[in-house]
Amino acid sequence: MTPEPSTPLSFVSDSPESPWATYLSQVDRVVPYLGPYAKWAETLKRPKRALIVDVPIEMDDGTVRHFEGYRVQHNLSRGPGKGGVRYHPDVTLEEVMALSAWMTVKTAAVGLPFGGAKGGIRLDPKELSIKELERVTRRYTSEIGIIIGPQRDIPAPDVNTNGQIMAWMMDTYSMNVGGTATGVVTGKPIHLGGSLGRVKATGRGVFVTGREAARRLGLNLQGARIAVQGMGNVGGTAAELFVQAGGKLVAMQDHTGTVVNPAGFDAKAVLEHVKRTGGVADVAGGEKVDNEAFWDTDCDILIPAALEGQITPARAKRIKAKLVLEGANGPTLPEADDVMHERGILVVPDVICNAGGVTVSYFEWVQDFSSFFWTEDEINVRLDKIMVDALNHIWETADRHKITLRTGTFAVACERILIARQERGLYP
Repeated sequence: MTPEPSTPLSFVSDSPESPWATYLSQVDRVVPYLGPYAKWAETLKRPKRALIVDVPIEMDDGTVRHFEGYRVQHNLSRGPGKGGVRYHPDVTLEEVMALSAWMTVKTAAVGLPFGGAKGGIRLDPKELSIKELERVTRRYTSEIGIIIGPQRDIPAPDVNTNGQIMAWMMDTYSMNVGGTATGVVTGKPIHLGGSLGRVKATGRGVFVTGREAARRLGLNLQGARIAVQGMGNVGGTAAELFVQAGGKLVAMQDHTGTVVNPAGFDAKAVLEHVKRTGGVADVAGGEKVDNEAFWDTDCDILIPAALEGQITPARAKRIKAKLVLEGANGPTLPEADDVMHERGILVVPDVICNAGGVTVSYFEWVQDFSSFFWTEDEINVRLDKIMVDALNHIWETADRHKITLRTGTFAVACERILIARQERGLYP
């Protein structure tokens, strides 16, 4: 049954390349595979709640500046909202909506008892002092405090946020409710209720799903050439693990530029260079090339681990990899997906490929409630099993329907979401 169309949202753009448009296209493609639950599909196209907040702070020089912040809860049918908070000058409500929707799909794809949420503030953190960053974080947390909580919506780190930001958020929320609430955020420092393995979890998930996909493709990781866009926690960790498995890191790109080395970079040295200088530019042993040349790299595995909308149809025609692992959220436009499918390039989509972070966030949340903490080895064993089992189930679904892994992931996840929606019913 195809749902009746409803009035489109009035506050989104008409751009077909916007993150929200990309997400809607992905939902449209999965509707034919939802069976009796297709009548609820419109639920997936509308965020449950979107909050826009003003974040005024006093700057170090005594002036007052106002920043715009967002928190969107896309769907809470399967549990409390879960999703990161990003600080970036290009953050928009529409982007946060799409990211929250992908979180809904992601948590369902790996079977976590969460819904999807996301947050952000439109600012460039490099322009703020550490004290200004603390003030903006605390004020933002107070403003969104009316909708977050350990059983309501649990933020986490994302682009340009980290464990320190989460510590300030947790402390602010705790002060406002009159008691320490460690479970209100995940990705916290270890001594404040954080989980071992959390920092590298997203990148580890990219590696685990990539390893399984390579095995199915018959692609030997020994000597496999890896190209990574974004060498932060996600791309950097994935690159390091692939190199440890015998791969060669032959190309890297981030906001500082693009560098290549067909003989392969020393991944550990690269990560130390990035930590010291803030980017891959001028890394030892690398040749700096034009940014667009990155998409022409001779490689076996491509890992886009930066921002959304990076793989356009034009770039998809140039990619030489056999396997694309989406470390970032929404890095591929729908038309580019089609191009790569036609060219026989396997794409492991973001909503399963980078789900390692939210999986270990779930572990952290559980550990905070029980006040019993696991070792890093225990964390990694549990993470690997969840990721592999989820990918295998998705692969079977994709094979059965003869659809891509992305549509297969959406089919598995959206059915779970809409079953919960139907069983809960409508209130009032």
